[in-house]
Amino acid sequence: MRAGDSTIASFGLLICTALLMSCGGGGMGGGYGMGTSAPPPAPSSSVMFTSPAAGTSINFGRSVKLAWTSTNSSSCTASTSTAAGGTFSGTQPTSGSMTVVPTATGAVAYTLSCTPTAGGTAVTSSISVTVSPSVLASMNSITAIGSTLDPSEHGGNPYGLALATTTAGLLKAGDLVVCNFNDGATNTQGAGTTIVGLQPTAGATPYRIAQSATLQGCNALAILPDGSISASAYSSNQTALVTPTGTVGTPFAADTFHQPWGIAYVAAQGASPAALYVANADGSIVRISLDGDTQTELTQIASGFCGSGQPGAIFAPAGLTYDASIDTLYIVDTSSNSVVAFANVSSIGDAGIVVDGSCASVSTPPTPAPTFSGPSASSARVIAHGAPFIAPISAALLADGDLIVGNGDVNIAADQKPNLVVEISPVLPGGFVGQPVQLDTSGTPGALFGIVATTDPQRGQLIYFNDDNTNSVMLLSVVTGGGSMMPIPY
Repeated sequence: MRAGDSTIASFGLLICTALLMSCGGGGMGGGYGMGTSAPPPAPSSSVMFTSPAAGTSINFGRSVKLAWTSTNSSSCTASTSTAAGGTFSGTQPTSGSMTVVPTATGAVAYTLSCTPTAGGTAVTSSISVTVSPSVLASMNSITAIGSTLDPSEHGGNPYGLALATTTAGLLKAGDLVVCNFNDGATNTQGAGTTIVGLQPTAGATPYRIAQSATLQGCNALAILPDGSISASAYSSNQTALVTPTGTVGTPFAADTFHQPWGIAYVAAQGASPAALYVANADGSIVRISLDGDTQTELTQIASGFCGSGQPGAIFAPAGLTYDASIDTLYIVDTSSNSVVAFANVSSIGDAGIVVDGSCASVSTPPTPAPTFSGPSASSARVIAHGAPFIAPISAALLADGDLIVGNGDVNIAADQKPNLVVEISPVLPGGFVGQPVQLDTSGTPGALFGIVATTDPQRGQLIYFNDDNTNSVMLLSVVTGGGSMMPIPY
């Protein structure tokens, strides 16, 4: 090698080394070279409500189910646009559900803000729910349907009220069926023996369905699928069954009743047979299991409600109302100014619920709110208690799952408003929805007894009720542009 060749070789080596270093070659230096890929980007995060649907509207007094999912989130925080939206706040699971109960009308936005697992800016999602006025608050019109006086015997003071569900015999589907608590000859409380029908149109004329001593003191009615009418008769101590043609029978005569004071029919559902639930003035509630119109079993599911008084001033469990969507029986406890719910009622067995009504003060009601014991005690709860109830006696299930409950006004004070109905929610804290409404403004108390609710495709919610002061069936409904009824504050 010639002199100077080594210098050239060294210079070439330096250049090669520099090039390798700048490229990260030879395993030296930083950066990402051959055989090494860049790390993937952080996964994106998301959150969304799956329930309720966009644009959802509920009536005041009802609940709303919120459900949500999120991806790649480490935690989520909930909030509402207003405190009236219900309890939806604080840390929540990254996916889950919650039922909330708004406490006022208006629009409510529910929001979830979730923190991404890999850090960074939180992702949010909101859903808006409109809380519309309650059913009762929307009703603005009262129409007289017709007289309940029996066309021959002239008995009046209508108590029981039901709606025919099928056309059979004397009945047409949609007809109103009424039983009279008083007789025509003497107008004695509890001596009535007649059941009449009316078409559900203004100015209807009553037609006789049945008259029998077996029906004496009829106070509540239930319609079976074949059109038969089951009647609880206080004075004859019977639960009668009237065919659609008007024949009165006593298929449950072997059962022991104690002045029946309320009745509800429950259709078969799953493994549970059809049944009649009957409330008695001694404070018990029995279930008559049915195969068609034939009894298969009698079960006393509850006892201990307070019962006292005589016809015209009876304090006892009444107003039995059933919600098939949640298998719940509602009982109007007149003595304690309460409404009680029996959840999963079809599963309550013999002596399942023992009510402690504190009946020592039954001679001068109201008694305290009841408490419960027994194997099915967890199924029972008080959903509303106290004012504005004044010896409540009747109830009906509204289309949205709330109840409308009417006062009987027994022992009403001089400064209290008579003839009020109240909307009750099974989910709203305290139960009472909005203000009560006075349906009879004559000033004479004790006008309201039977109530039945139904819906019409064009007119929406319809509420029929008996007005004892006029011996008539009346209709409470919504008339567009008709203004609103003035609620009575309490």
